[in-house]
Amino acid sequence: MMGIFALIQALFLLAITPLCTGISRTIRAKMHSRQGPGILQDYRDIFKLFKRQSVAPEQSGVIFQVMPYVLLGSMLVVAMALPVFTATSLFAGAADLIALIYLFALYRFFFSLSGLDSGSPFAGIGASRELTLGVLVEPILVLSLIVVALIVGSTNVGTISATLAQGWVSPTATLLALFACAFAAFIEMGKMPFDVAEAEQELQEGPLTEYSGSGFAMVKLGLGLKQVVVAELFLAIFIPFGKATEFTFIALIIALVLMAVKLLVVFVLASLVENSLARGRFLLTHHVTWLGFGVAALALVFYLTGL
Repeated sequence: MMGIFALIQALFLLAITPLCTGISRTIRAKMHSRQGPGILQDYRDIFKLFKRQSVAPEQSGVIFQVMPYVLLGSMLVVAMALPVFTATSLFAGAADLIALIYLFALYRFFFSLSGLDSGSPFAGIGASRELTLGVLVEPILVLSLIVVALIVGSTNVGTISATLAQGWVSPTATLLALFACAFAAFIEMGKMPFDVAEAEQELQEGPLTEYSGSGFAMVKLGLGLKQVVVAELFLAIFIPFGKATEFTFIALIIALVLMAVKLLVVFVLASLVENSLARGRFLLTHHVTWLGFGVAALALVFYLTGL
């Protein structure tokens, strides 16, 4: 029974994904003094793409074909495992932090490999850039999550969420881990301003150059769902308040409303920060990501010293 509710939770997050990305696009347009698309434009784009035929390059292989399914499937599993509405995970079998980290790694691996498999040099450049960003960002995310796992004494996301909802055991280390995880989540959501926002297809999303039709629609859903899932992972661990402690209709409705408010705040803040920063050179990314890793390492030091 819990597995069915976990699947419903994942499908709900998938359903609101175009709305969340649409809000980000609208905020970006307003901050650029443009009219921009409507909030529901992403829904219209995805429905239109699903009606069109997918065309694959002649030199592409099986990786190119299965990548959209891997992207969407891996993020749906993560969405099932997160304690979004309830205090604990509805899909405890996949709620381990190590398993979730591997799912994110699987997502990035296939996303990058598909660019190489397409045979397009343009997509290959985007794939190498994506892998470089992963090498720089994933250690920050992993280390910040390990710190809270050590504090709680468990790698289960549901256990961590329920424990921190009762109060922070090691406030200083947890606060530093929060800052580091927020920094990594901001980048994983595709909000880092190292490329022009309107030119996402140029390099950062270069692996998508050869996709079209329904395959492109699934990839867009997978990319958007990753933004929602990363935001929910951050909220589930560090801001786990307002979850339903009882599996009742009223408790779930209250948790749904609070979840929507928190998710909206995350996307609005991320969009405001993203569009308030100047564009930077991608080759200088490591100068910025070292700051996040330093904060995560400092959180580990504070935990080990008991401060």
